[in-house]
Amino acid sequence: MLNQILPFIVGLGLIIITVIGDSLIKNASLLKDFSGWKTLLAGCVLYGLTGLGWFYVMRHMKLSTLGVFYGAGGAILLALIGVFYFKEQINLIESVGIFLGIISLILLFRFA
Repeated sequence: MLNQILPFIVGLGLIIITVIGDSLIKNASLLKDFSGWKTLLAGCVLYGLTGLGWFYVMRHMKLSTLGVFYGAGGAILLALIGVFYFKEQINLIESVGIFLGIISLILLFRFA
């Protein structure tokens, strides 16, 4: 049982690390005159380090399942960070998309 759940747990951790990298890059993009180059570099390093973890996850999950997991999970977390950290507004259509992403993850975990 653990052999089936562990790749999903590792994948979730990798999605979180990737989202942190995205947030660092977003923070760097908000700074003037390329003064956020260190933050940009930190985000890029996080992206690169996750490649090793994805190698493990890909050995245990189908690529189609992994694609949905990564895409929907990352989109949901990025939307939450956008709203709560960067104070961005989301409209009704975006809210429906986030809801459908959550439904897709529930279906994925139920039947994968």
